[in-house]
Amino acid sequence: LTLAIWLISGAEFTFALKAFIAVLIIACPCALGLATPVAIMVGIGRGAGMGILFRSGDSLEQIGKVSTIFFDKTGTLTKGAFRVVNIQTLDHNQEDFLRLVASVESKSEHPLAKAVVQYAHEQGVALANVQDFISYAGAGAEGTVEDKKVLLGTAKFFQYRKIDLSALAAKVEPEFAQGRSLMFVAIDGAPAGFVTLSDTVRLGAAHAIRDLSTLGIESVMLTGDNQAAAQAIAREIGISEVKAELLPQQKLNAINEAKTGGVVIGMVGDGINDSPALAASDVGIALSSGSDIAVESATVTLTGSDLRKVPQGIRLARAIVRNIKQNLFWAFFYNVITIPVAAGVLYPAFGVQLSPIIAAGAMSLSSVFVVTNALRLKRFI
Repeated sequence: LTLAIWLISGAEFTFALKAFIAVLIIACPCALGLATPVAIMVGIGRGAGMGILFRSGDSLEQIGKVSTIFFDKTGTLTKGAFRVVNIQTLDHNQEDFLRLVASVESKSEHPLAKAVVQYAHEQGVALANVQDFISYAGAGAEGTVEDKKVLLGTAKFFQYRKIDLSALAAKVEPEFAQGRSLMFVAIDGAPAGFVTLSDTVRLGAAHAIRDLSTLGIESVMLTGDNQAAAQAIAREIGISEVKAELLPQQKLNAINEAKTGGVVIGMVGDGINDSPALAASDVGIALSSGSDIAVESATVTLTGSDLRKVPQGIRLARAIVRNIKQNLFWAFFYNVITIPVAAGVLYPAFGVQLSPIIAAGAMSLSSVFVVTNALRLKRFI
């Protein structure tokens, strides 16, 4: 079009050809083509150096828009390294009681189960064979040991199984008051006692929740543990909203319900039970120290278990998106300004024609600017 206009207006062919070549060079979309991928490449590389692994660049905008993050409790906000602190029985010998419970739990992969089995080993209690073992995700387990049917689980699970725990109420209240986790036990359909376990908050969890708050992000705890234990942990780290005594399906329902509000929802978890919620959330964040299936279900993986990487990852994603927008603005702005100059709009008034050599240099500088701007992400902290 530039060539045709100048020839029609009576300009010399050499002049028109120079304008034609200058426009062709200056309009090269190198900067535009580099704007997004170079920022994503540098940003994701910086994230990897910080221990924040983004599965792909496609999800970065979603990550930056997260408004609410749901946290699993056991193994995520807490270390998941439970220890047995008390055993209460109604009418059973404590050693026999522990043997029955630990034998059933030896078939489970849950952190609570591992703690009970370890405690039994420390006490020198020999485990027995287990038959008819069944695990109920997020609720409990059962099996037959020494011809006795042993049922383990949460108070809510026992309520569902119609087993009355009122005989244990007086002993349970002090444990709940200290925010501990309780595993109730029934033998042959009758309540037999409970095992009390304690956990500790992960270092940096409270710091992460405060950082998320400054970013305008609400934090919510999801857990299958009892309400009292969940509230105690929540108070310690600064989370105000707690949804406790949830099965994996109920965690998934909580995520889906939150998404109906049109906001971007994140989920942080580490266990097999968290996988459905991680996959259903807009942004799933898994700890690499957790289960393989949780990592596979997530959008972002944090190496180690430092939760302070959660707000860091969100800030980095926002910085990458911001950098992309800056690059795109510069690339478009550059073309909008320089193409008319290359076409010769300044020549009639000022006698200025852009040389193709200068146009080539300007085009290269545009690409250099975009790359240099993206490289600033390497200094992100």
